[in-house]
Order: sequence, then structure tokens, then C-alpha cells
Amino acid sequence: MELVFRPRRLRRREAIRKMVRETVLRPEDFIYPMFAAPGQKVKQEIEAMPGISRLSPDLLVEEAKAAYDLGVPAVLLFGLPLKKDETGSDAANPRGTVQQAVRALKKALPDLVVITDVCLCAYTSHGHCGIVHRGEIDNDATLEVLSEVALSHAEAGADMVAPSDMMDGRVGAIREALDERGFEMVAILSYAVKYASSFYGPFREAAESAPQFGDRRGYQMDPANSREAILEASLDVEEGADIIMVKPAMPYLDIISQLAGEFDQPIAAYQVSGEYAMIKAAAQKGWLDEQAVMLESLTSIKRAGADVILTYFAKDAAALAAKS
Repeated sequence: MELVFRPRRLRRREAIRKMVRETVLRPEDFIYPMFAAPGQKVKQEIEAMPGISRLSPDLLVEEAKAAYDLGVPAVLLFGLPLKKDETGSDAANPRGTVQQAVRALKKALPDLVVITDVCLCAYTSHGHCGIVHRGEIDNDATLEVLSEVALSHAEAGADMVAPSDMMDGRVGAIREALDERGFEMVAILSYAVKYASSFYGPFREAAESAPQFGDRRGYQMDPANSREAILEASLDVEEGADIIMVKPAMPYLDIISQLAGEFDQPIAAYQVSGEYAMIKAAAQKGWLDEQAVMLESLTSIKRAGADVILTYFAKDAAALAAKS
């Protein structure tokens, strides 16, 4: 049989493969999640996430600069509070850890895009993402608190706020609060499609945010649901979200693809702590090539339709992407 076309012709050499490659990673594709800790000169390594540490604002600036110098344009800040209570009051503290970190980052690296996570789980004594009344999360009472948290971040200089709580209506409430206070140019990156995933385990160690009772399935999405993702994203877009995010990433590539085909807003995807930890652990055992698997996983996320990827591999991936 005479072969009319041989696809292998375009695979023979690396130079040819690069010429016809459909999906290319760039340093600009990545957002670096970071953990801000109270104090000075504080560096607390996170056992379940090798290479990642909780950092006080002074050291966090150094780490963010290292990423920025590699071409990573943005960071996402999570904070550890000075104290926890039932209402997560420290989350909106103007002198809180995240607020201090934002000010330090904008002073040292004015062109770095600083995004802040807006949630209460790390700040509440019960570990839930909202205000608890009679054993239940009070959705509407939580919206008021989240709006105050977002305002405190904007006042500190955040370029973008990222509500991750999955309360109904929180994007609209935050957008209204920001606009009323003159922060209409502060963008919202919404955790629009956040599943109640088992891949968050290492993060909960890092942020000390595990719930003290029950779980979060009453407000985070059921992993079995697909159509619901379109509904959740649609609601957030209607309420004013500038970027919509899927979390986690690799177990939900189909969802990323669906949203990319449905919406004009940029799509973000979060390669979460469990995804990162699995690759690191397998590589430490010698079972996987860490660099190759890292790049393959990130490429799959971008190929599915993500415009930006939040990943703890941001520095390593940016360094390799810049060379390719």
C-alpha cells in the first residue's frame, strides 16, 4: 500500500516538532500561589509540598522577585492570621499578614500583578469558609464579611481579588463594594468552579485551614457534576467576574474545555497542592521524571483551554519555558 501522508514526517526532528507545536507554554501563563506568614524573617517549610514555604512579608518579597525575574507576571497570596476566631475577623485587618504583604510587594515590585485570595477558612477557628450560625454556613452574612476583606486588600494595593469561598452571590457583593469605594479598576478572579476535591489536602496543612467539623460539600461543587459548572460560571460572569477559574485542574480538564468554549472571559485553572505533591513525591521515589511530568501536566491544562495557570511549579516552569 502506498502511503499518501506520513504524520511521522513532522515528528522526525525536534526543530520540526517545535515548528508545528500547537500548545506552547510561556512564563506569562503562570501565577505563583504563595503563603504569607506573620512576623519577620519567617520561613516555615511545608512538609507535604516540597520546595514551598510559609514566608513572612519580607522573605515573600524576595521569593516573588525570583519568580518575577523569571517572567512570572503575577502572584496569588494566601494569609495566615495572627489570631483565629468564630468570624475570621483578622481577615479584614488592615495590618493583617496579607495586607502587609500586598503593600510590601507593590512597593518593591510595582509591576508585579498582586492577587489576593478572599476567603475565611484560614481565619476562622472552625475552619469553614463562612460565618456559622447553628451549625450551618450563613451565606448572606458571609457576603458582608467577604466584601470587607476584599476592600481591605484593595486598600492595601491589590490589583485583583480572588473569592474562593463558593458562597452564592459573593462576586456581585464584592463588585458592588469595590465600586462604591472607588476601586472599580480592581479586577475579580473568581473561583467560579471549585470542586469539593480530595486534592486539597496539602494546602490545608499549609494554610492551617482544615474544617473542625463536617466538610465543605455544602458549598463546594460535587465532583460528579459537569453541567453545574456552566451555571456557576454564568452566575459569576453576570455578577462581574473578570476571570473565571476551575479548581482543581487536571482531574477537571473536561470542565476547563467546556468553559473555554462557552465564555469570552479568560479562563484560569489551578493546579492545586495535591497535584503538585503527587508529582513531587513520585519524583522523589524515582518513579517519574519530575521535569517532564511537570511540563506535560501544565501543557495539558493549557491545551484544554486555560489562559492562565496557577501552579506551585511556576518558577521552574517559567525557567524552562523561557529556554524553549
